[in-house]
Amino acid sequence: MEYNAIGLIEYSSIAKGIGSADAMVKAAAVDLVISRTICSGKYMNLVAGDVQAVKSAVADGELFAREAVIGTFIIPNVHPDVFLAMSGSTGVEKLDALGIVESFSVAALIEGADAAAKAAEVKLIEVRLAMALGGKAFFTMTGAVGAVRSAVTAAEEVISREGMLVNTVVIPSPRPELLRDIL
Repeated sequence: MEYNAIGLIEYSSIAKGIGSADAMVKAAAVDLVISRTICSGKYMNLVAGDVQAVKSAVADGELFAREAVIGTFIIPNVHPDVFLAMSGSTGVEKLDALGIVESFSVAALIEGADAAAKAAEVKLIEVRLAMALGGKAFFTMTGAVGAVRSAVTAAEEVISREGMLVNTVVIPSPRPELLRDIL
């Protein structure tokens, strides 16, 4: 199914996160795309649907979890590569330049990945969400060097606004082994 919007809530409480997931799907006609624990003892819910339904679901989820909400977003017109990269099914077989963006927050990272994909002609490779990463998240992308640099800059701007940027790297001519090892 194609979605035109996604919304995410990241929580400090697992119990509140699960309860909030129920509130979100009862609030509007959205699909619960991800609802799970993340490192370190946090929880996240990602919903998808039309913009108004996502807004309603996120509002009810925030209301339910109030004090446990760490981060939240709604992205209308989300770039389709974001879903593919979260599922690991991007089909990238060759690296041009390689860009890596790392964040302390899942919410900020996904917003940064969407901004990167929209800012330049790049292909997202993977969006890794806080599993076995000590609560951090990162995404990788490939494309021409200039495009990757522009995309990284766009992601840095979004993630830095939240104060969640850890680091970024652009590798102009990565060795082919990196593709095998980063996926």
